[in-house]
Amino acid sequence: MNIGRRIVVGGSLLAIAMSAIVLAGCSKGGAGAGGAPDVQVVQVEQKDVPIYREWIGTLEGLVNADVRGQVTGYLLRQDYKEGNFVQQNQLLFEIDPRPFQAALDEAKAQLATATAQLANAEAIQKRTQLDVERYTPLAKEQAASQQDLDNAVQNNLAAKATTATALAQIKGAEAAVETAQLNLGFTRLTAPIDGIAGTAQLQVGALISQSTGAVTTVSTVDPIKVYFTVSESEYLDWNKRFPTASTLEAAGKSLRLQLILADGTTYPRDGTFYFADRQVNVGTGAILIAGLFPNPGNILRPGGYGKVRASTRIEKDALLVPQRAVTELQGSYQVAVVDSENKVAIQAVEVGDRVGSQWIIQKGLKPGQRVVAEGTQKVRTGMKVNPKPYAAEVAEEKAR
Repeated sequence: MNIGRRIVVGGSLLAIAMSAIVLAGCSKGGAGAGGAPDVQVVQVEQKDVPIYREWIGTLEGLVNADVRGQVTGYLLRQDYKEGNFVQQNQLLFEIDPRPFQAALDEAKAQLATATAQLANAEAIQKRTQLDVERYTPLAKEQAASQQDLDNAVQNNLAAKATTATALAQIKGAEAAVETAQLNLGFTRLTAPIDGIAGTAQLQVGALISQSTGAVTTVSTVDPIKVYFTVSESEYLDWNKRFPTASTLEAAGKSLRLQLILADGTTYPRDGTFYFADRQVNVGTGAILIAGLFPNPGNILRPGGYGKVRASTRIEKDALLVPQRAVTELQGSYQVAVVDSENKVAIQAVEVGDRVGSQWIIQKGLKPGQRVVAEGTQKVRTGMKVNPKPYAAEVAEEKAR
């Protein structure tokens, strides 16, 4: 019996000692005076904040000009480096010009023949006109027969008809020369605009014709165009806030767009609103918007993707708390409020937009109230806590 009592007493002493160690450890690790747990708190901030929206964007050239063949022939050479900047009228490809040069020479020869025939016809017409003028008074005086006058008149009419035919042949020959000259010019495929020239779709030696399609494409990329779609409701909300044409135009001009690139970095130059499409897509319920971004180094290229970000409105007197201070529970939101006696009250709130690492609170809080930003999992209603400044907020103030 004595031995058993010793064992029990010894066990009780051991349990008491271990409990004291655990309590001491808790006191050192996370509790303040009187056993109150340490929590990090932040005051509810009230200020005007911009509300941002983001959309997926696609980069496109401001102008995209296809270079196509307008005559049939074999590509003789390529005169540009793919992906490089080219200037308007710079030679990109050349089609073998020899057949077209031969056609031009033949057309010029036909024009020369027609010109000679016209000169001969005009000479005959002039001579027959003189005969008519000579026989007309003689026939009146019966010094020449009426038959001679009639023959002269008929010859003159025939000469005039020959001259008219020769003139028509001249017109046709001139048109043939012009066509041949155009076709010869079409053997030189030049850049229609200043821009970046794309990949060649045909190689030297390939047969090209009007049905071949684009041989390459030249795109103007400074500025570069960014397409993105916004919902119909966002579009209508924007227009409702600017009811007149002048205020809507001014808002569009003042709107600044940001471009977040595929690597997560933000493009250093702001963009501007360019236009809104004429219709809402019936399948998606969205409307296409275009923005323009300066691109002096031609770094941005058509076909790239990014996120377009813009401040669409200003939230006046918004109440802000860190996102970490808000707890979501079955679709509802709540925060832990610390009162002047350092007691906790769990309070339901209504949240609005997110602004950076903060959340706008629509209902449930007042400016200046303290909420738990770190340690929310340790508190419950009525608990007394040992509030400390929110570490992230302190770090931000030091950084400023």
